[in-house]
Amino acid sequence: MKFVHIADIHLDTPFTLLSQKGDFGTIRRLDQRNALKTMIEYIKQNQIPYLFIAGDLYEHNYIKKSTIEYINDLFKTIPQTNIYITPGNHDPYIKNSMYESFEWSQNVKIFTSKIEKVEMPQVDIYGVGFDDFYCQDLGIEDIQIQNKNKINILVTHGSLNASDKMQLQYNPISKSKLQNIGFDYVALGHIHKLDYNQEPNQNIVYPGSTISMGFDELGQHGFIEGNLQKGEVKLQFIPVDTKQFEELELDITNQKDQEELIETLNHLSLKENNLYKIILTGIRNFEIEINDIYKLITNSNIIKIKNKTKLNYALEQMQNNYTLKGIFIKQIMQEMQDNNYTQEELEQILEMGLSVLE
Repeated sequence: MKFVHIADIHLDTPFTLLSQKGDFGTIRRLDQRNALKTMIEYIKQNQIPYLFIAGDLYEHNYIKKSTIEYINDLFKTIPQTNIYITPGNHDPYIKNSMYESFEWSQNVKIFTSKIEKVEMPQVDIYGVGFDDFYCQDLGIEDIQIQNKNKINILVTHGSLNASDKMQLQYNPISKSKLQNIGFDYVALGHIHKLDYNQEPNQNIVYPGSTISMGFDELGQHGFIEGNLQKGEVKLQFIPVDTKQFEELELDITNQKDQEELIETLNHLSLKENNLYKIILTGIRNFEIEINDIYKLITNSNIIKIKNKTKLNYALEQMQNNYTLKGIFIKQIMQEMQDNNYTQEELEQILEMGLSVLE
């Protein structure tokens, strides 16, 4: 059986960081729609009978009815495809949610927090979703497969082998217990990093977020296409995100002033469709005012600038400046002398203090 597996598209997310840079927030929300449309077209062209959406299809706190109508209209264009949705922690099945109040296309099945099995001629599909923004146990580890001669699939949202306190709030699932249940494929959502084909016949899979949500999600994003037979799983990753987030280091040791740095940033050769975080490194010979740089750079692909340079400590000169930084340096140096701190300790304290004042 062929299927497509996606998760974590987060439609109508506000993209707070990008929204500070002109229209990028709106552009990225359009990218979400285009990614969904591209995936639907792929299903249509390849006549794929099953679509599994493993949670966080949309953002409950921001979703517009018009966006839900857009999604549903796309679903109507693939009437021969059975669509199974398990709500996640960002789109839980709660009172007055779009899952409850909207009339979805007839080919859409939305699971609730009660484990349910849908029986098809060759496959049984189990599903369970969130009914709140947090969930510590959906009872998945207690599932008993009733007919192991058929293909058995689980669709859900959760944290596999969660160990930290935060992830334990989002339906933690033991991988070993999941394997012992005996599903032929487990379509997961929640973790935004792609996890597939890491081992032979891997059948517990995260497709990652459908489009990148920011600089903590570098690389390509898209969905999983699978071809499943009893005892054999064939998977391929299909990229649909037209943009990638990238990090680029820039050594400014030989730059003389902020004006030269701005000119360098404006002339960086960057990939047209990608979005960049520029990490400034090296020894700086001048004070860097990040907010001023943002106002003056014309290279629109640069979304974020991170200062990881070390100061060329012309402290005697700097402490005579009648600025907040100058006053800070003068006070710190006096304390250093009074308490016999080492030069290394002085540099560490100054770096921390000056970074706060930038």
